[in-house]
Amino acid sequence: MAVTPEQILQQLKAGKYEPVYFLQGEEPYYIDQISDYIEDNCLNETEKGFNQTIMYGKDVSASQIVTAARRFPMMAERQVVIVKEAKEIQDINKEEGQKLLMNYLDNPVPSTVLVFAHKHKKVDGRKPLSKALSKKAILLTTTKLRDYEVPKWIEGYAKDKGFNIGYQSVQMLAEYLGNNLERLSNEISKISINLKEGEEITPEHIQKYVGINKDYNVFELQNAISKGDVLKANRIVNYFAANIRANSIIPMIAVLFSYYSKLLLLHSAKDKSDSGLARAMGLPPFVVKDYKVAAARYPIDKVMQCISLLREADLKSKGVNSGSMPEEEILRELVFKLMH
Repeated sequence: MAVTPEQILQQLKAGKYEPVYFLQGEEPYYIDQISDYIEDNCLNETEKGFNQTIMYGKDVSASQIVTAARRFPMMAERQVVIVKEAKEIQDINKEEGQKLLMNYLDNPVPSTVLVFAHKHKKVDGRKPLSKALSKKAILLTTTKLRDYEVPKWIEGYAKDKGFNIGYQSVQMLAEYLGNNLERLSNEISKISINLKEGEEITPEHIQKYVGINKDYNVFELQNAISKGDVLKANRIVNYFAANIRANSIIPMIAVLFSYYSKLLLLHSAKDKSDSGLARAMGLPPFVVKDYKVAAARYPIDKVMQCISLLREADLKSKGVNSGSMPEEEILRELVFKLMH
């Protein structure tokens, strides 16, 4: 049965455990979250000594896993078998190994909780094992969040931890940490232990506890470019250029490309009301005003030109038609052209 991470965790927290969990896909955060929860909570500390088995895929075959799963618990209601790095199981891609796992799925031991942590990869959907898992196990398939989905995830995670977080703070985290959910959750948790419940996570907190400079970051560079503040933009570019290894141009280009793409959506939108533009750009309504100001500076033909400049800079940053031009000079040239 295919389910979401939230559904699985809700059931686990209610004390409802299923015989087989197969957790697979590109996003390891949810796989670790679920397998760690089962490892930490399914059994008490006394029961774990005899009834919890942790295996690693590269060290075991399907036969060894099934043998462990068919054991009965000792002085406990259930036993737990967790297979980490399950994509490395010695014969998981062989017909014999898959048949053994499918036979177990046909008749799992009710007192065993068997967990496969199959990170960074999916079982071949054309194979019979994939079909058997979708019908006879709790099957989770994870995918990496797309860039535009990250801000919403950050807001939700902060809220779940009991904290508010403003738009600028969300953007700072999203721009510098990307869609690495493990790192995002760790950094937000690091901030939260220093705040009182219900407090708002501010750019100052992010600078202090995460190390992202609230004045010198791509979000502030974007603001400076959009407002035509050449002095501020140059100051930020010089800051980045002084330590280009820690401030790679590639993620900056991605952020600025997203920004100009939203301006393009603004110019193309039929509904020019704040709520209509917010829907079109996928942004909260209160930031639409800033985009309207920028749109007055950047008519649609200029936006198209800027997008072309960003693509050109992206190629140069990857060694295409750049000669020996260093990355900091590519950045300086890009910002100059975007503003003139």
